[in-house]
Amino acid sequence: MSRIHLFEFEDQQWLPEFIRNYMTDFLQFLSNKTAMYKGIVPIIEKGLKESRTNQIIDLASGGGGGLIWLNTELRQNNPDLKILLTDYFPNIPAFEHTQKQANNFDFVRTSVDARNVPENLKGLRTQFLSFHHFKPKDAQQILQNAIDTNSSIAIFEGQERSFQSITAMIFSPFTVLVTAPFIRPFHIGRIIFTYLIPIVPVLILWDGVVSSLRTYSVEEMNELISKLDNKENFNWEVGRVKSGPTKILYLLGTRK
Repeated sequence: MSRIHLFEFEDQQWLPEFIRNYMTDFLQFLSNKTAMYKGIVPIIEKGLKESRTNQIIDLASGGGGGLIWLNTELRQNNPDLKILLTDYFPNIPAFEHTQKQANNFDFVRTSVDARNVPENLKGLRTQFLSFHHFKPKDAQQILQNAIDTNSSIAIFEGQERSFQSITAMIFSPFTVLVTAPFIRPFHIGRIIFTYLIPIVPVLILWDGVVSSLRTYSVEEMNELISKLDNKENFNWEVGRVKSGPTKILYLLGTRK
């Protein structure tokens, strides 16, 4: 199946911020309440060790992804771990909620572009369920920026271009309906736009299917790497790993 880069509502600047936040809140809730990231803990630990850092700079954080769950796991072997949340459209209420869950979270209130990360943000860069948002030219720029600033990077995608993945996305509106009352921070608007005016489930459905169609394969990730300048200065690892109920596609690039 060829990669198809259709639009996602979450990427559109005209989308009301509160609707975008409800969508990213849902993704954060789902990531933290399942074991979908269990298999990637060793990969992140490897990235931290090879980068000789105790800080994660999370790019395109959305609502914080599954970092609350991951943080608990990672701190078992990295008690001094620090995590900084960033996004082009920062979801401040979600970032504040995440920060309250553990004392090692912090966040940037202003917009941060994953293609051109401020050089003062030092650490292992991560992206969870967000790399597919970028067209090949921009995805390549994310990796090139990591090389140019000598910053290790780890990318993870929980969906892929397959019939099974797309089918799972088709059922996502039902998951939204079941989980909406339990997502924190609580907003009455989320209830209104989930049940009375079901905009959130519909947009989650569309964006979920499009996410699968947009996701880079292992071969395509390797192709992106092959086009980078000074790529030989990094160690690269691309693959798929069984993780909880799914398989995670990952890319790990660590400076030599």
